[in-house]
Amino acid sequence: MINALLFSGILLIISVLSSKLLYRFGIPTLLIFISLGMLLGSDGIGGIYFDNYEIAQQLSTLSLVFIMFYGGFGFNWKTGKPVAAQSILLATFGVAITAFLVGAFATIIFKTSLMEGMLLGAVISSTDAASVFSILRSKNLNLKGGLASMLEMESGSNDPMSYMLTIIVLAFMKSSGQISVIELLSKQIFFGLAVGVAVSIAAVFVFNRVKISIEGLYPIFTIGIVLTGYALSELLSGNGLLCVYVIGIIMGNTTLIHKRSLVHFFDGMSWLMQIILFFTLGLLVFPSQLPPVFFEGFLVSIFLVLIARPIAVFSVLSWFKVPIKQQLLVSWVGLRGAASIVFATYALTSNLPFANTIFNMVFFICLVSILIQGTLIPFIAKKLDLVEQSVSVYKTFNDYQDE
Repeated sequence: MINALLFSGILLIISVLSSKLLYRFGIPTLLIFISLGMLLGSDGIGGIYFDNYEIAQQLSTLSLVFIMFYGGFGFNWKTGKPVAAQSILLATFGVAITAFLVGAFATIIFKTSLMEGMLLGAVISSTDAASVFSILRSKNLNLKGGLASMLEMESGSNDPMSYMLTIIVLAFMKSSGQISVIELLSKQIFFGLAVGVAVSIAAVFVFNRVKISIEGLYPIFTIGIVLTGYALSELLSGNGLLCVYVIGIIMGNTTLIHKRSLVHFFDGMSWLMQIILFFTLGLLVFPSQLPPVFFEGFLVSIFLVLIARPIAVFSVLSWFKVPIKQQLLVSWVGLRGAASIVFATYALTSNLPFANTIFNMVFFICLVSILIQGTLIPFIAKKLDLVEQSVSVYKTFNDYQDE
């Protein structure tokens, strides 16, 4: 017990101090957390053997629940409202287009079955909010045309769509096609939204009408709200991640007592969940199994960045007459990250014969995306002349405080 506590304490200290260095250079902190997991894993110097996919999936999903909630809670609806339609369409139709294109590409190039290709496409179709936020904040990189708010809302809300597509493809494969996709899709969206709205309205009412003597209990009460909303939505076959994101947006953009302390608490909790999530995923992967998927993973990465993502973005934003330069930047800022790796574990727990290959390929694609796309975002934004110098990017977040 003492050894475990000592290990956990040192790990957290290293994670925080190391993240400061990466944050300064605009490199997503996901990289250090996931690298620590790989370094301490069975193929690294730590020698910790961990291959329990069920525990990894449950732990990662729980972490993702609170990350999603804070993503909604920290989103400033006032600044995001003008680009809400574009963001929502990118987070839904854009994700679906990306998933289909990647799935078709994998099926044709790698000669996989259609469902195997579509599973890869579904898993890798969402963008990573944590990486996008980290780069925008660390470089104080506000973008012209409301792009910072658009990217924040899109990347913060497209995980539910990717999760939904992953669940549908897996259900289709398990039942050999004997399921109603329309019914499953309708339940996911309807109950995810309905439970999210109902729970958040009830929560706001209780927050502002029932006075709790101890201020420190309000964050605990909010944790209970998030867990209740997620579990209730899942029990009704709804989309739990969509539910907690909706709860976060409604609560985050409503007047609440002790809201400032809630922002600070869940900011810290979100970071803790990210460390747990990324470290667990890093521990789960076996680096020695990555070389066999380098070629396939690199091809998918190139196709994703240069073809699939731009087609998805232009298919949506062209209808809003968004300038070409802005569409090019949105196309580039399609970082893949932790959520995609988490969704890949669903294939592992389903005991599919090709699941390990998909997991390793997705892991490799995410690393390439973070290292190349993430690092070049500030450079490309400046080259396209889309950096807004006069307004702080922090104003797009709810935790912004005037001087």
